[in-house]
Amino acid sequence: MRKLIRQLGCFVAVGCAAAATHWLVAVLIVRLAGYPPLAANVVGWLVAFCVSFAGHYRYTFRHQRAPLLRAAGRFFMVSAAGFCVNELAYAYLLRVTTIRYDVLLALILIGIAGGTFILGRFWAFRHRT
Repeated sequence: MRKLIRQLGCFVAVGCAAAATHWLVAVLIVRLAGYPPLAANVVGWLVAFCVSFAGHYRYTFRHQRAPLLRAAGRFFMVSAAGFCVNELAYAYLLRVTTIRYDVLLALILIGIAGGTFILGRFWAFRHRT
């Protein structure tokens, strides 16, 4: 049980760093470069993926000892699937709500986190083949 609690703590810490990176990159690209929010969201996700994978591989799921390249490929698929849900929800909600784009993106990033933990723990970083 302690191992799971520690793992959840690491997941939250790494996830917060990755989500903050995603959000900050996307918002800065909108504000400084004038990109539309959906395009900036793609760039934010790509940068945040690097933060997320490195942190989860090194800290959150290190005890599972998955081979680096297999874990990277699998986690990329998990992250890409989460991002597809993120982008579809973001596009839809930008259109139908009056919530500011930056607040809306933060809410969506929080919502995707649970599925990422489950898929990361039981598939992406799993050592068994």
